Amino acid sequence: MNSQLLKNIDDNDPSGWSGEPAAHIDRERTAKVGLRVFLCVVSSLFFLFLIAFIARSQIGDWQALTDPVAPLANPWLLWVNTGVLAVASVGLQWARVAARRDDRRGTLAGMIVGGLCALGFLLGQLAVWQQFVDSGYLVSGNPANAFFYLLTGLHGAHLLGGLVAWSRTFARLLNHMPLPRLSGSVGLCATYWHYLLALWVVLLLLLTSSPATYHAIAAFCGLR
Repeated sequence: MNSQLLKNIDDNDPSGWSGEPAAHIDRERTAKVGLRVFLCVVSSLFFLFLIAFIARSQIGDWQALTDPVAPLANPWLLWVNTGVLAVASVGLQWARVAARRDDRRGTLAGMIVGGLCALGFLLGQLAVWQQFVDSGYLVSGNPANAFFYLLTGLHGAHLLGGLVAWSRTFARLLNHMPLPRLSGSVGLCATYWHYLLALWVVLLLLLTSSPATYHAIAAFCGLR
């Protein structure tokens, strides 16, 4: 669903520039509103999953992934992936600023950095999953395992959908579409990357927290 919406957001004018600035501005405004609505829906979805995560962590069969022998006892690879995603966000912001300045070279460089680092993040997340599998932490082995795969998988799926919009925008950039006509799509990509970075930081902090933190959050939310 997210990739189709992002495709529609990016597809402001499939035939290129229509020569009607007012219509182009209206399409950009519609795309921005559409993205905001979509991000609100995504936020609500993840909020519900996080509430379920905290509530489920209070049941006795929960085995924390931060125990000394568990995969997240030393989550260094997750932090590396976080840094890569942060660079992707910086790259897309660089592209946004460059597009507004009609700097094609800067826009292209920022888009390349953003796209490659986003892909690197996804590959890094797959490496983390492989670590879990190699350690015997499968989906069915423990409720904490299942939530880890669910939350990181959903986040990765939304980033993959963002790469669909990124690829369409990047293709138009390579086809020498004038930057004033393309800056809106670049800006939407940057906004989406910033959102996914912020969302991932929240997920990372929660997933790497101790059971005591879960207990405190559950008590604060009235889930105990």
